[in-house]
Amino acid sequence: MELAGKTALVTGSGAIGGLGHATAKLLAVEGASLIITGTDPERGAQVVADLGAAGGESTGTVRFVAADLADPAAVQQLAEEAGAVDILINNAGVVPFGSTTEQDITDYDAAFAVNVRAPFLLTALLAPKMAANGGGSIVNVSSTAAGLGMPGMAVYGATKAALESLTRTWAAEFASSNVRINAVAPGPMRTAKVVAAMGPDMGGMGLTTALKRTSDPAEVAQVIAFVAGDRASYMTGAIVAADGGRTAI
Repeated sequence: MELAGKTALVTGSGAIGGLGHATAKLLAVEGASLIITGTDPERGAQVVADLGAAGGESTGTVRFVAADLADPAAVQQLAEEAGAVDILINNAGVVPFGSTTEQDITDYDAAFAVNVRAPFLLTALLAPKMAANGGGSIVNVSSTAAGLGMPGMAVYGATKAALESLTRTWAAEFASSNVRINAVAPGPMRTAKVVAAMGPDMGGMGLTTALKRTSDPAEVAQVIAFVAGDRASYMTGAIVAADGGRTAI
């Protein structure tokens, strides 16, 4: 078990069918103890049960911490409850759709609060603890929207571009402490939330990729789990595309 004895905090993992859930499941299978987060304790309990079944006897503990990452005080409390972790996956995200001229300012603020400020605060609070314990790994979940002009996604793309910039800066800041920081940028992905909003074909978004299909969250989770683990020990400051070739064509 590659991650036996390690503890991972995965934000935005408190619901079945999302990327956070898929990532947490892989980490559990590799033996990690998991802290999952979300705003709904009932759905969080379902994820805890699923992760326990996935890891079987090999998994560590799994617990859910309710946290509204738009609230700085809640982020601070989450970091305190998590304690010292070896892996942080900054996955929670808000996706505001809408043209720039019609963008609601409340949705704008919420996107930057969850997508940028929460990862910033969690990294600032948890990276020093990782350093004190000999090192750790942080993976930020970005998006192809960070580097592509996509109508209706100006705010979301800007938050992910900011997160990628932070990834590079944090890699430089924490390298001497043996804390690695990388980002994974998914393309069109069939999460339960997106499929519910857009339908099973997701508006034909898969056809924009080189592979001509959307991804299952488990495919992207495999990349995140690799980058988070010790097999990627010489990677830091990288932005890894897991997008079916979307940004290559």
